[in-house]
Amino acid sequence: MRILNEDNDKKIDCVSIFLTRDEAIQMIGFLKDLMNNPKNHHAHLSSGDYQKEITLCLYDLQDIESFHPRAKKLILKDE
Repeated sequence: MRILNEDNDKKIDCVSIFLTRDEAIQMIGFLKDLMNNPKNHHAHLSSGDYQKEITLCLYDLQDIESFHPRAKKLILKDE
């Protein structure tokens, strides 16, 4: 598991996420889609007002070439 604070480009180790029921249902759907279609390696879960966003990424250490350099560094080095 890797967590990146995109506001300050720093990795973090602990996060609390508070979702509405509808947001949780949408997240489950996105995760199922990522598991069934791993080439779609990410999905964006947005709040109703589009002011907040969670990017969900599915990665395999053997296949990270499609990720951008910052994501690769986070995945490989956890930094």
